[in-house]
Amino acid sequence: MNELIVLIIACAILGSGVGFLAGLLGIGGGLVIVPILSMILLHFQVLPAEQVVLVAIATSLASILFTSTSSAIAHHKNGNVPWQLAPWVMSGVALGALISGFLASLLPANVVRIVFAVSVVLIALKMIFSSKNDSQTTRSLPNKSLLTLYTTITGGLSAMIGIGGGAVLVPLLTFFSVDMKKAIGCASVCGIVIALFGSLGYISSGSQYFALEEGFAGFVYLPALFGIVCTSWFTAPLGAKATHLLPVSTIKKIFAGLLVIMAVNMLAK
Repeated sequence: MNELIVLIIACAILGSGVGFLAGLLGIGGGLVIVPILSMILLHFQVLPAEQVVLVAIATSLASILFTSTSSAIAHHKNGNVPWQLAPWVMSGVALGALISGFLASLLPANVVRIVFAVSVVLIALKMIFSSKNDSQTTRSLPNKSLLTLYTTITGGLSAMIGIGGGAVLVPLLTFFSVDMKKAIGCASVCGIVIALFGSLGYISSGSQYFALEEGFAGFVYLPALFGIVCTSWFTAPLGAKATHLLPVSTIKKIFAGLLVIMAVNMLAK
C-alpha cells in the first residue's frame, strides 16, 4: 500500500509539470508523460516490462482527456478559443485519429518518423528566426473543407507517431495568420478529441488483458491516471494564464524549443 501511495505521489509531481505545459502551449503532454511514466511503472514493477510502454501511452491519453479539458476551459475564459474555427479543426483531427491506424500499417514507421522530425525542426527554425516583415504577412484561412483536410492529415500523422495534435496544429494555424494564443486555445480543445478516441480504443482493446480489480481500465492504469490528473487539472489553467500574459514572441520561442526536443526524441528512437 505504501508503494502505491509513493507511485501516486510521483505521478502527481509529473502531472503538475505536464498540466502547466498543456495550458501554456496547447500540447497534450504525451511527449513528457510516456517516457517518465514508463520509468515509474518499471521501478514499481507494476506489470511486465514488455507491456510498460503500451500502458504508459494509454494512461497518458486518458490523462490528456482531463488535462486538455481543464486547459480548454481556461483558454475559453480568456477568450482564446476561436469557436468559429474549432469545430472544423476538431472534425479533421477526429477523422485523422480514426484513420491513423490504417496509415500506420501501410507506411514504414521509420520513414514517417524521420520525415515528421525534419518537418518539425524546420517549423521550429521558422518560428525562431521569423522576421518582423514575415510576421506581418497575412494569409487567409482556406475554406472549411480544405481546412478539415489539412487537419485530418496533421491529426492522423500526430496520432500515428503518438504525440498530441497541438505540436502540428499550432504551427499550421499560425501559418494561416491565426493568432498564436488562439491557435493554442484551439489545439487544447482538439486535444480532448484525440484523447477521447485514443482512450476508448485502449480501454476496449485492453479489457481482455487486465482487470479492474488489478487497478486497470483496459490498458489504462488507474492509480497513475489519478496521480497525474489530480495535479494537472489545476496547473493547466496556470499555463493558460501564462499564455494570456506572455508576449507572443516568447511563446513562439518556448514552443519552438519544445518542437526541437520532440524531433530529437523521435530521431533517437
